[in-house]
Amino acid sequence: MKRILLMVIRNIVLVLPMWIRLCYHAAHPDKYTEQEHFKMLKFIDHRANKAGNVEIVASGIENIPKENGFIFYPNHQGMYDVLAIMEVAPVPFSVVAKKEVANIPFLKQIFSCVKAKMMDREDIRQSLQVIMQVAKEVKEGRNYIIFPEGTRSKNGNTVGEFKGGSFKAATKAKCPIVPVALINAFKPFDTNSIEQVKVQVHFLEPLYYEDYKEMKTTEIAQVVQDRIQKMIYDHVEE
Repeated sequence: MKRILLMVIRNIVLVLPMWIRLCYHAAHPDKYTEQEHFKMLKFIDHRANKAGNVEIVASGIENIPKENGFIFYPNHQGMYDVLAIMEVAPVPFSVVAKKEVANIPFLKQIFSCVKAKMMDREDIRQSLQVIMQVAKEVKEGRNYIIFPEGTRSKNGNTVGEFKGGSFKAATKAKCPIVPVALINAFKPFDTNSIEQVKVQVHFLEPLYYEDYKEMKTTEIAQVVQDRIQKMIYDHVEE
């Protein structure tokens, strides 16, 4: 909460006009292109990070496929994760999120702008519909973020179990899977501090359909989990 207040106070002149602009974009998602939404969101994100003493350090941007129509699979550390990736990602993306966070102020507006898919994990039929819709859109060239842990880890930079079902959208779309290792993304919003913090975003080499077509989704999940955890262990002290 302290860091959010710091972000607001240091951007006090911009807060009202940017909030109005964000809400307008959110209320009229079809009036703007994905690039226009993304440019606006990245501006707000960057100003908030700078004001909030948050430094985002990225590596592996060259691993992001040149053609759209892929899915980012990051470890899940908290509400800040999407904002960390958005700061450094060169292309727009949407998000699959649990319905419980659909109405959180600010996140709600971001979800509307990126046309996020809200998943009810208690409703198998609805979850399947979301998977099928995401797969369809990825085939058509949209990019997505899916958190394979399903819920945020409570153990800092130690990842939780990656769920095989999270990879069904990718296998149906036959798209590149881009593992993303987040380090210290839990610190900006989940610690009661305003000290300078460095969040690392590592884009790992993608798995293409030819790499995983013979694998079960549980096997894909294990491969992605292992790669992300190794990257975290190798860089967590930086």
